[in-house]
Amino acid sequence: MQRLLFLLIIISAAIGADAQVLSQLKREKPDLAQIKRETLDRTSPYYYPRLMQEFLRNDTAMKIDKYRRLYLGYIFQEDYDPYRSSEHSLNYAATLSKAKNLTRQECDSVIVYAEAALADNPFNLGEMVMLINALRGKGKTNLANIWQYKLNYLLMAIVSTGTGEDEENAWYVIEPQHEYVLLNMMNLTVADHVFYDPAFEYITVRNSKGADAGGYYFNIGPLLEQYYLKHPDEL
Repeated sequence: MQRLLFLLIIISAAIGADAQVLSQLKREKPDLAQIKRETLDRTSPYYYPRLMQEFLRNDTAMKIDKYRRLYLGYIFQEDYDPYRSSEHSLNYAATLSKAKNLTRQECDSVIVYAEAALADNPFNLGEMVMLINALRGKGKTNLANIWQYKLNYLLMAIVSTGTGEDEENAWYVIEPQHEYVLLNMMNLTVADHVFYDPAFEYITVRNSKGADAGGYYFNIGPLLEQYYLKHPDEL
């Protein structure tokens, strides 16, 4: 329990989320069958096309219930591909490492590429982080805050799926990249990465001082299931 409380404090500080909202966040394994029904049902308040429209028009009335279904429900959409790449993508790790030292011209370049990458994949969280940093570097604070809100709630959607402390409570992600973005935003550095059957990844981390900080479990079972349904030749 102490570790969980400490984790909530770290995440709320790291992603800029309201600590009270995060402390009240219900953390439970997602019922993906129910999420699939809700997001494919035209009469549901969580019908996926409407959720995506709200997200794309920067609707800050969207809260965690909708973000959880927006995030996890994406795996049931036709264009879902967890391993797709974009010709517009920048090197997340390299750009993030110098994010606070970008020139105004570099900020312009990052904004152009990040916006194009996000138009192709709205859940490219690495590009979202870089876009926010570049917008702040250009003094576009209001727009940066809107994107920060969206990023915060997408990360909270991941955190809402468990505690990350063991396989039973592993965090669910819809793209492998999201594991690293979440941990980086918690000010942790990935030390090692291990895959466990049937579909778990365990990532050990170091804190900002370089000391061992344990590790976290991620469940990529639904991700792999949907990927192989679309790419059976890769089984």
